[in-house]
Amino acid sequence: MRWVMLDTETTGLRVEEGHRLIEIGCIECIDRRITDRTFHVTLNPEREIDEGATLVHGMTWDQLKDKPLFSDIATGLIEFVQGAEVVIHNAEFDRGFLDEELKRAGLQPFLGYCSRLTDSLSHARELHPGQRNSLDALCQRYGIANDHRVLHGALLDARLLAEVYLAMTRGQEALLISAEDDDQARETGIALESSGLIVRRANEEELLAHEASLLEIDRVSGGRRLWPHQA
Repeated sequence: MRWVMLDTETTGLRVEEGHRLIEIGCIECIDRRITDRTFHVTLNPEREIDEGATLVHGMTWDQLKDKPLFSDIATGLIEFVQGAEVVIHNAEFDRGFLDEELKRAGLQPFLGYCSRLTDSLSHARELHPGQRNSLDALCQRYGIANDHRVLHGALLDARLLAEVYLAMTRGQEALLISAEDDDQARETGIALESSGLIVRRANEEELLAHEASLLEIDRVSGGRRLWPHQA
């Protein structure tokens, strides 16, 4: 299972007003482990940056005029996300900017290159309804250190997102039992959970005793046993 955590910075909030990407940061996770593979670029947006946006990420157009255009790095981005499940916090915002840049470069929309696009913000809202679910709030909730995050940065935020999303989906680790462990479990009758607990299956004698207990409950209750339902 390969995830790519992706974050962007932009010249402003509204892609429909011609705002552009200025930074893309990606972190790779394989089988719920953060790897050392990253993708990170800063871009020349070919336009001024809104003052409010500069206050968020600290970048100005003068600092970016000598950076590559999106079309120069598009192939590298596509290769990095190819076939992965891409996780973005508030995905529709970033996807809108990515799609517009890809369109300018004569390429297909972003979803054409990844296997799936997951919005971690929507997932957080399902887990924590009525609470703040910004990346900063989630870092605090899950005990992830982000004191070093003075300004927003795409690569730093992608790394924090990776740690947050792994914490939010921790229960899915039980689904990643290896084939070797699964084969061993079938042979021994013991299922090994990723939490370290051992679940021992009942033997024939124990199953017969259980069935006898159910029959006794049936007798005492006058046949009104609710579980397991008797046809």
